[in-house]
Amino acid sequence: MSEQSKGYLWGGRILTGLSILTFAASGAMKLAGGADFLKQWASFGFKPELATAIGVVEVLCAVIYAIPQTSVLGAVLLTGYLGGAVVTHVRAGQPFIAPIAVGICVWGGIFLRDARVRALLPLRQP
Repeated sequence: MSEQSKGYLWGGRILTGLSILTFAASGAMKLAGGADFLKQWASFGFKPELATAIGVVEVLCAVIYAIPQTSVLGAVLLTGYLGGAVVTHVRAGQPFIAPIAVGICVWGGIFLRDARVRALLPLRQP
């Protein structure tokens, strides 16, 4: 394995780990349903009882992403989830850069870890 591919692999692992931690923390907040969280949740226009279901979906998508054999499917599912997060933030009049940044980390992680994804989505060289 070349140094470049080792760097890609470790960079991908780091981005993937950060992405998984982000979704695990976010999902845990939804599943715990604390008073402060539910107040913010209501500001987005969602019913409190939906937090648990959406938290379960979020955690399941992150688990699918964390498993190497299903990571591409997980990235696609998380992209859809994050699209909903962007729309939610736009609708609430809040900054929406965070879900976009997390999406970049999700795809950056899988791009760096998996040569098949790099072959499918090649970066153009000058």
